[in-house]
Amino acid sequence: MADAAAIPDEAEVRARWGAFQWNEDSKAKRDAILSRYPAGREQSASIPLLDLAQRQVGAETQTQGWLPVPVIEFVAREIGVPYMRVYEVATFYTMFNLAPVGRFHVQVCGTTPCMLRGSDDVLAACKNKGLIKGKTTPDGLFTLTEVECMGNCSSAPMVQINDDNYEDLDYDRTIAILETLANGGTPKPGTQEPGRHTVEPKGGPTSLTAMVTENHDYRGEWNVASQGADA
Repeated sequence: MADAAAIPDEAEVRARWGAFQWNEDSKAKRDAILSRYPAGREQSASIPLLDLAQRQVGAETQTQGWLPVPVIEFVAREIGVPYMRVYEVATFYTMFNLAPVGRFHVQVCGTTPCMLRGSDDVLAACKNKGLIKGKTTPDGLFTLTEVECMGNCSSAPMVQINDDNYEDLDYDRTIAILETLANGGTPKPGTQEPGRHTVEPKGGPTSLTAMVTENHDYRGEWNVASQGADA
């Protein structure tokens, strides 16, 4: 089950984030986002603007980013809607953090497919590296959260760390990823199964095999097969 965020003390949050404004880079991205929507439909930009704000907060705090209440209020003013309309969005999607997180937000899927494929081993690896569910490590490096399905069931178990997914995990592979991040490296995202490219069957693709290395056009072969069947 997804963990509930512990909202920080409001007085401290307002003292730090009450004057939040877009920086120059975010302002340009804000303009580009709003240009996608017709006048009167700015509310449709709530998700990308919240994401933009969270990333700016992350850049300023050297973390994955989160959304203090004053920042959510700022986004609401940007699109001219009541604060609650934007707060509803921020609290619905787990992509938005309502409390501070570490530099690397480790989100472990604990839903049934991942659980059956070994998510308990993934959580055990996290625990043995000092990560505690719902907490940030004392060095500010990792925050561990257990979340619901993130759509990688065919390559379970998996975790999402910031913007990257890591799939086909076990205890040792999880340890290796965490150690690489802690040492300043960049782990290979995606499947960790040797020889596996995405989510094709282990041992290699069993259909459309000519598409593995190039954009093969099967239409001529299908037409011949179809004509033979008609005869």
